[in-house]
Amino acid sequence: MLTLDQNYLKRLMESSPDIIIAVDREGTIIYYNDGARRVLRFTPEEIIGQKVTRIYRSLDDARQVMKALRESPDGGRISSFETVLRDKDNEEIPVAISGSLIYDEQGNEIGSIGFARDIRRMRQREQLATAGEIAVSLAHEINNPLETITNHLELLTHSVEHHLTPAELVVETERLGAIRACIGRVNAIVRRLDDMTRKGVYETRDYLKGKRMADLAPRAEPETSECQLADGPLQEWPLAGMSVLVLDDDVSVVNSLADVLRAERCVVHTATVPSAAFGILRNMKIDTVISDVVMPEMDGYEFYLRVKEEMPNLPVILMTGYYYDKDHIIKRSRMEGLEGAIFNKPINPAKLRELLTIARKKVMPPARMRQPVMQSPQAAPRP
Repeated sequence: MLTLDQNYLKRLMESSPDIIIAVDREGTIIYYNDGARRVLRFTPEEIIGQKVTRIYRSLDDARQVMKALRESPDGGRISSFETVLRDKDNEEIPVAISGSLIYDEQGNEIGSIGFARDIRRMRQREQLATAGEIAVSLAHEINNPLETITNHLELLTHSVEHHLTPAELVVETERLGAIRACIGRVNAIVRRLDDMTRKGVYETRDYLKGKRMADLAPRAEPETSECQLADGPLQEWPLAGMSVLVLDDDVSVVNSLADVLRAERCVVHTATVPSAAFGILRNMKIDTVISDVVMPEMDGYEFYLRVKEEMPNLPVILMTGYYYDKDHIIKRSRMEGLEGAIFNKPINPAKLRELLTIARKKVMPPARMRQPVMQSPQAAPRP
């Protein structure tokens, strides 16, 4: 049987990666292990014989630890008591202390010993977990309004050219470009937060002396929408006459996207819940469905499967305001045959036109595709 002599116990304490410090009744440091040296960076020669307040952020922090020990209902013991130490360069180090008072044979308090664990990494993981939750929520709550703004910007972009002189058009082009750039920057900031949580690196930067903030500044130039002012009146309408169903539980997204599609000469039907969408699908001729991923009643995966079951040849395009498809809705849908997917809002108008054009070629006969549509987009009625 192994005998634990004093030298062996001392070597165990020395090899611990945690901070182990013992003080006498007056608060003078009498023991300081190698784990403490590694974290606090004082040498034993620099710290042994010094008051323990030397390693605390403040005198009040040291008093709080001793008060917790002396008032502990567990016989002078504390566990995972959080406080802040400071290292040789006065950098603050959050720690969780487990320790106890030391008594002599007569029961008199003669000192204390503490085992402190550096919890900076744990705090960072907590911050990342919180940032991850915020990133998911922000992606949805911000990208849906951005989708509406982008859709209206697309409509405005293609309408101002008919009402302005060439000189005015130059000025308005710059203004619309500035709006587009701001949309791209907001989008890039949300992406930055999402990217930070995925990589597991919570980065901060100073904003006031001694104060820090999350560093969400984009690391690259933000992407901008590809919609630009046309060089002249649009002569071709490749989506004209295409019947599209737009499904999203956000009414502003539904209405603005419907307006964009009507401007492309599409016939648009809208729904805000899947049950209403199926009512339209079963009673109207629909060429393509554009559906949100996260909805009441059922998610985009279940909706797609039901559409596929009832109308196997009907193209479905899924879109989402989230950057992270945590339930793998789009991935599972693609495994079931989904071809059209726009991962993020705000939707790139050019990408949407491309997907709709591909979908149209699959479901509409050439004769119908060539059929002229005389109705202007402004006069197209809402369903």
